[in-house]
Amino acid sequence: MPPNQVSSSAIQPLRVAIIGQSAFAVDVFHRLRQHGHIIVGVFTIPDKGKREDPLAKVAVDNDVTVFKFKAWRRQGKPLPEVLDAYKSVNAELNVLPYCSQFIPMEVINYPRLSSICYHPSLLPRHRGASSINWTLICGDQKGGLSIFWADDGLDTGPILLQEECEVLEDDTVDTLYNRFLYPVGVSAVARAVDMVADGTAPKITQSEKGATYDPMLNKPDLQKVDWSKTAKELHNFIRGMDSVPGASCSMKVPGSEEFQQALLFGSSLWKSGVPIGKEVEIEGTKPGIIHEGGLLLVGSDGNYVNVKKVKINGRMKNAATLDQITQQVQIEYTSEEKTLIESVRDIWEAILSVDIEDDTDFFACGAGSMDVVR
Repeated sequence: MPPNQVSSSAIQPLRVAIIGQSAFAVDVFHRLRQHGHIIVGVFTIPDKGKREDPLAKVAVDNDVTVFKFKAWRRQGKPLPEVLDAYKSVNAELNVLPYCSQFIPMEVINYPRLSSICYHPSLLPRHRGASSINWTLICGDQKGGLSIFWADDGLDTGPILLQEECEVLEDDTVDTLYNRFLYPVGVSAVARAVDMVADGTAPKITQSEKGATYDPMLNKPDLQKVDWSKTAKELHNFIRGMDSVPGASCSMKVPGSEEFQQALLFGSSLWKSGVPIGKEVEIEGTKPGIIHEGGLLLVGSDGNYVNVKKVKINGRMKNAATLDQITQQVQIEYTSEEKTLIESVRDIWEAILSVDIEDDTDFFACGAGSMDVVR
């Protein structure tokens, strides 16, 4: 057995409350049950319109009680009815695999074994909600994840375990998450719970040396490209915003007289000579160059970054064809095709729990790549 694995066969099962959301929490739910632990309650966010969080759905499917709280506290104090509902499940350990809500310390400290959290960075570096983005924006060569004991600070609690990985030159938020932080993270949470169960889980105080707190990238000003940066810094910023929320700039698309907001994706450092192409005006910097391989953008050091995709007015376009005018073509469907369209529409409405129109943006409605596979 590898040294970082714990056999679940001899571990005393724990009564676990899962507090959080998302597909990641779903896989943690299943993995903990596979390890023999008992999920006594799931605490997640309210439905968004008709769309229920996947953690809530999997809990219902497995006959686990679900609570959907809009908030846990008011004016700094826990809501009595919420606290009572939480206490009713009698958990021995809280597990927070991904949680966007503020959980009161009265809940964190209530179980006899307290609470553990997952965080996708090597704490104390990159505390905060956008830690994966900042790992890339800062050009870190090493990334990773931490399982830590929750305390009253923001990602400041004692470390239980950490896993480290190499950050590749062209990693994006999506590739780093899918390759390492998600799959290894699920395993790490389960292993951490096993260690808590058998009494071997350490509590290693976080050092403040090298600690950083990075702001959440939910404000437009934080998403804008800074053209005073070098090409490598531009590349790190663009890939650190890929695919959410997207690095933004203003450009005049060929054929347009006005600047439009554009989001940039698929960045790489350009290591060849500058090709012949068509210039596109970009606010605050030298013109970009549209060429057969994408769109070249120049850094303050004179070196270039190439982007493959550009999103304008909600539509994703190949950067290499930005200078081509898209013409609307009216398509006449056969009766069989119309029936198929309605069938596909019904499938997507079942997945997203929203009404699907002809111009619905699936990803903006919460769809993920796995929904497309489905």
